[in-house]
Amino acid sequence: MERPRIVGVDFGRVRVGLAVSDPLALFAQPLGAFSPKSALAELEQIHARDGIEKLVLGWPFELDGSEGQAVEAVRGFESRLRKAFPSIQIVRCDERFTSKEATETIVASGAKKRKRRKRGVIDAVAAAIILQSYLDQ
Repeated sequence: MERPRIVGVDFGRVRVGLAVSDPLALFAQPLGAFSPKSALAELEQIHARDGIEKLVLGWPFELDGSEGQAVEAVRGFESRLRKAFPSIQIVRCDERFTSKEATETIVASGAKKRKRRKRGVIDAVAAAIILQSYLDQ
């Protein structure tokens, strides 16, 4: 069996962006955006198919480095992840500016406005940015 994957998670109350590493854990690839409930189901499928070594969860720090109001929602989802995957390590990763960077990346790729506005594209790319920054460390 190949090496288990590392999965990036960009939590949002409406959509959760997911990204997955390649088998060598060098590159992040956007997977899609899901409701919080279906994101857990998608993670279960990934774990059953490829295994998950680690979950990299975007953590919403404020500009000054403090934890803002959004942290409570993410903390609740983190708790759900820990219950669903007790043996998988969860790493918090700073997600400041990832949505903006995701939008800029999508625009730079030449995507038409319609594709940029498609639900979840930015969330999935933001998850890939979170994961890639972790993989690059």
